[in-house]
Amino acid sequence: MLTKKQKKELAEGFVENLTASKTTVVCDYKGMTVAEISELRKILREAGIKMQVLKKSVAQVALDNQKIDLDVRKMEGQLAFVYGGEDEVTAAKIVRRFAKDNEKLKMLAGVLENKAMTQEEMTALAKLPGKDELLAKVVGSLKAPVSGFVNVLGGNLRGLVYTLQAIREKKEGEA
Repeated sequence: MLTKKQKKELAEGFVENLTASKTTVVCDYKGMTVAEISELRKILREAGIKMQVLKKSVAQVALDNQKIDLDVRKMEGQLAFVYGGEDEVTAAKIVRRFAKDNEKLKMLAGVLENKAMTQEEMTALAKLPGKDELLAKVVGSLKAPVSGFVNVLGGNLRGLVYTLQAIREKKEGEA
C-alpha cells in the first residue's frame, strides 16, 4: 500500500507529465495481458510517448490541482494515462490504432491543453491527420499555383519554339 508521501510524489510526477504534454489520453486497459501492455508501451516509446498507470484517487487529486474538469473516479476499469508526443494527435492516434486490434483497450477521455475532452472528442482528434501530413498538404497547396504558373509560362515558350521551328522548316523547304 502506498504511503501519503508516495501518493503525493506520484501525483506531482503526473502533474509534471500532464503539463509538459499537449495531449493526455485516458484509457481503460482492463483485461489486457502483460505482453499486450508491453507491446503498447513499446509502440508508444518509439513515438516518444509515455504511458503511466495510476490509481484513480491519485490521478483525481492531480487533475483537481490543475483545475481540469475531468472526473476519473467515475470511469470504469483500470486507468492508464498516455501523454507526450510531438503534436496534439500522435498519442490519440496510436491508442486508437492499437485499440482497433485489441478490443480490451478503450479510450475513455482525455485532456487537450488543460481542457477535458470526451471520448468522442478524443476519437475525432485521433482521426485528424498528423502534423507532418498537414505540413505536407500546406506545402503542396502553396506549390500548386506556382507549378501551374510555371507550366503556363513554359507553354508560351514552347509555342514560340514550335512557331520558330515551323518558320525555319518552311524557309528551308523554299530554298
